[in-house]
Amino acid sequence: MRRTTVITIVVALIAGLAGIALMPRVARLGAQTTGDADLAGAARAAVRDPSGHRGLAVALVENGRIRTAGLGDRDRTGQPVEPGTSFEIGSVTKALTGMLLADQAAAGVVRPDDPLGATWPTVTGPARDVTLAELASHRAGLPRLAPDGILGWARILWSNVSGGNPYAGQDTDAIRSAADRVTPDDDDRGKVHYSNLGPSVLGHALAAKAGVAYADLLRARLLQPLGMHATVIATHADDLPADRAHGGRASGRPLDTWSGVGYAPAGVGPWSTAEDLGRLAAATLAGTAPGADATTARFREDENNHIGYGWFTTRHGDHEVVWHNGATGGFRSYIGLERATGRAVVVLGNTDKGVEPIGLRLLGVPEKEAEEAAPVAPVWIGAGLAVAFAYLGLAHRMGDWSVVPVWLWPLGAGLSAAGATLAVTRWSALPMVDARVPWRRLLSVASSLLAAVLAVAAVSD
Repeated sequence: MRRTTVITIVVALIAGLAGIALMPRVARLGAQTTGDADLAGAARAAVRDPSGHRGLAVALVENGRIRTAGLGDRDRTGQPVEPGTSFEIGSVTKALTGMLLADQAAAGVVRPDDPLGATWPTVTGPARDVTLAELASHRAGLPRLAPDGILGWARILWSNVSGGNPYAGQDTDAIRSAADRVTPDDDDRGKVHYSNLGPSVLGHALAAKAGVAYADLLRARLLQPLGMHATVIATHADDLPADRAHGGRASGRPLDTWSGVGYAPAGVGPWSTAEDLGRLAAATLAGTAPGADATTARFREDENNHIGYGWFTTRHGDHEVVWHNGATGGFRSYIGLERATGRAVVVLGNTDKGVEPIGLRLLGVPEKEAEEAAPVAPVWIGAGLAVAFAYLGLAHRMGDWSVVPVWLWPLGAGLSAAGATLAVTRWSALPMVDARVPWRRLLSVASSLLAAVLAVAAVSD
């Protein structure tokens, strides 16, 4: 017994030391600076904690003047972020889709109260009766994602573990088919319930009315008139910008980019720069951007929050900010406008740590209220989830909701090794599956092997 104990302790110590060597290296905002030095200094001062960020691109609009800056690294090789570095912008695209609705309404092509079926006649299911305005304002009673059943949710869960694209393979026909199958929830219709499906349906419906693809309509009606030539929609990996930032977890793990067609109007595939989005923000503040009326707060969500066509309006104390944010696998984005001061801000980041507080602080919102815009789970929640999963590697890959403090890695590795050693040295005394029932024994072995293979695949880059 003593020998077993000694062996167990030695193995645990060795595994703990190995855990120290192999534990994840949390991303940290680099010291490099490009562009406007004063703005870069202000942005760095607005970052409460540099850990978890890798690189940031910012734009600030004041009195019609656009200033831009880059901070930190655009990838793990140390290349600096520049104002023209491309980032995934995620759901910021929903604001652009809302502006397309306002633009097409101003041009007389559609009316906001038109039903979906009149704009996209191939949609014949119950959702054909929801209006374009309801789709743009998350009030159509549609679910967050297309109803794909258990296989769809399994695909999303696996992509979260593997770091892949959860929207891969979803094209325009998939969105149209989803719009045909889904039945709007009568209890939710008229209330703001955030959806990725609704804006996707809206974008493709407007494109179908115009007889073009969504990317072409967006380019012709919004991007080209504003000179946003660096803003693109990557429908395939070949479309990715050459000078792009590389995204990853705040914990340091690199992640795949998102590309696709189906959910492009909601934020899957679009890339932009601080320079381009600064132009958008300046023109929207001035009222000269196509569809700028989309920012008008038309519908009430609650006491402090309203929504227009894609754009939210939120009161932070004395500040009323029109905004949208974005989140993909390894990127975060934020654009905010404050009409009372004539200021606007853009913040783009290449990890999954929120950038909303940075943008709000640059607009003058006090730190406490700004930090509330992107709440972070307390460390003890991450520790508890890591222990509950009993597999630090899996927890590390799952993202912000299971952030694992670095000190848990050697501890967890040591305990896991100790447990495995005890299992090996005392295998003869362990309870076994009843050998008299062959199928139970076979199922136990097969399921154990499958679990081991999936675990190894999940933690392998």
